Amino acid sequence: MTTKLLGKIAVLASVSIFAFEANAQDANKNVKQKFTDERGKPSLITFNEKSTYKSTDSQTAFVELLGLKNNSNFSKTKSETDKLGISHEKFQLFHQGVKVEFSTYTLHSKSGKLESMSGEFYQLDNVNTRPSLSKEQAFNRALQQIGASKYLWDSPAEAKINDYQKPAGELVLLPLTDEDNNGKKTEQLRLAYKFDIYATSPLSRGDIYVDAVTGVTLLYNATIKHLGEFSNGSKPSVDKKIENKTLATAFVAANADTRYSGTQSIQTSLSGASYILSDATRGSGVMTYNMKKGTSYTAAVNFTDVDNNWTAAEYNNVNKDNGALDAHWGAEKTYDYFSLIHGRNSYNNAGAAIKSYVHYSSAYNNAYWNGSVMTYGDGSGTGGFDILTSIDVAGHEIGHAVCTNTANLAYQKESGAMNEALSDIWGACIEYFAAPNKQRWLIGEDIERRAGHLSLRSMSNPKSEGQPDTYGGTNWTSQTKCRPTSNNDQCGVHNNSGVLNHWFYILTEGKTGTNDLGSSYSITGIGIDKAAKITYRMESVYMTSSSTYANARTYGIQAATDLYGAGSLEVIATTNAFYAVGVGTAYVSTAKIAFAKTATTATATEAFVLYPNPTSEVLNVSVKENKVSSYKIFNSLGFQIQTGKTSGGEINVSNLSKGIYFFELNNGQDTVVKSFIKK
Repeated sequence: MTTKLLGKIAVLASVSIFAFEANAQDANKNVKQKFTDERGKPSLITFNEKSTYKSTDSQTAFVELLGLKNNSNFSKTKSETDKLGISHEKFQLFHQGVKVEFSTYTLHSKSGKLESMSGEFYQLDNVNTRPSLSKEQAFNRALQQIGASKYLWDSPAEAKINDYQKPAGELVLLPLTDEDNNGKKTEQLRLAYKFDIYATSPLSRGDIYVDAVTGVTLLYNATIKHLGEFSNGSKPSVDKKIENKTLATAFVAANADTRYSGTQSIQTSLSGASYILSDATRGSGVMTYNMKKGTSYTAAVNFTDVDNNWTAAEYNNVNKDNGALDAHWGAEKTYDYFSLIHGRNSYNNAGAAIKSYVHYSSAYNNAYWNGSVMTYGDGSGTGGFDILTSIDVAGHEIGHAVCTNTANLAYQKESGAMNEALSDIWGACIEYFAAPNKQRWLIGEDIERRAGHLSLRSMSNPKSEGQPDTYGGTNWTSQTKCRPTSNNDQCGVHNNSGVLNHWFYILTEGKTGTNDLGSSYSITGIGIDKAAKITYRMESVYMTSSSTYANARTYGIQAATDLYGAGSLEVIATTNAFYAVGVGTAYVSTAKIAFAKTATTATATEAFVLYPNPTSEVLNVSVKENKVSSYKIFNSLGFQIQTGKTSGGEINVSNLSKGIYFFELNNGQDTVVKSFIKK
């Protein structure tokens, strides 16, 4: 075996071993594996066969494994059991009675035995929980920041139909990360008031967090996402809108000539002498309404047809009314996909009604989920979009609702990018499920009308629409010192979604190539059905609000392990697909890890020397024969964080956080890796 191969195995093995064993000293006899996040906190803990933890030992596990203190507690918020018979109990962290935003932990148990636990945890030492501002003062600061002229609470009828109330405000502890001029990151928890503010002029909805001491806005977490803003849609009679609960029980199948997907079967209901786009057979219903180019939900009416044959002659008109047939069919197929493939009962897993409102405003180039209903604009045509009701757009937007009710990924930075990517993934899966002959790897190709674009985004070739296909590679929006705002797309959430999109494409189809980091790969795809099941489990069971790409890798591998077993082809493909997009290392088998721990050669031991080890500021490198070599430094998660060339001498590592790192040296012939500690 060549020294070069030994070196490659060594770095992969070292990183993997660290992920499994880095915290072995403080883990008790019950722990099999412990994975830590970029903050050094446990993100996933699995238990061995001899573990004595039961599903009822939640508080004991939190104290012993997370170091939960007396003035903090986890409160159960949700419990579900999946198809594998594994129960998932989600807990929310509180400190001195104040909720710690985004900090949830889930216990996974089977047959009463705790199998694993995962989530996001924060140490809460010397944290202020006493506000200086009142809720009223903070609310006024929030309104100043939003700067709207009208809000949804100004119209009680509109608020009711959207299941919205004027926010009373909630006091929370908000985790924030600061970065100094040298790139060093520090974590803090700030006491803040949280308000869910729905503005109608101009339109926006999101949670705004106002510092409870200074009154400064700390974060805006958007609920209404703008699909197109940063991305690379005989006249029917109308009648009064009828809510599902008042519908007659006569519901029947109908043929609909959709705008984008040909003739499809839809479900409608008979109301008086007409049929309307209302399906009472799926959950609490799937209803589609006509806003008539207005912005009032209460003024919306039903689309109707006298013979229940929704033809192109009637609906392919200047108003683009056939787009409503796409919206209705798309919502039905989205419900069916999650129900049949993933066993999920609507977006909230409790049968929630899916309401779609078509013809919003005039020439409106957007579609969005507003936290309660779907809303579709007609698009502006040339230079913009056609009516935004294609099936992948419907799946994408309702996918945001699924995310809110599962991982609840915060709409900023890496978590926001994966929020967008997961919606694209579901849009592609639903399109393939409902119309397998369409172009599943292009998002929004049916509605695209801008010059120079084939679609909003491409999952098979993200760079074709200006997105990155590699973490930190070409087109990547840097997260360094980035403060999320609407002007920078919350630090590139639409742009950086390309990385997870491409991961899913590679996992499904397979690919051979070299990424922007210079890493070569060759992966055999596992098909869209298996890839989707892994992704759904990653999102619905493991991911948390502030998950990063590194977390996604850990959780994706665990999801594949749950479904298909450790060391399975699916686990290998999942791991290597992340490696292909620049997230973590390639898969290495247990046998290779064992070999790499014992293998040594003269070249490997003499190639270079690192000192001092541990180090705090400078790492000295003594290279054999002073030969100029390339070096890379990887963190404990396998991410490349520093590169350069050296023939020996000092390398500044003062910007690195405390922890274990891996130094890879390549002299053009051999690659050798050694570990060092930054103290």
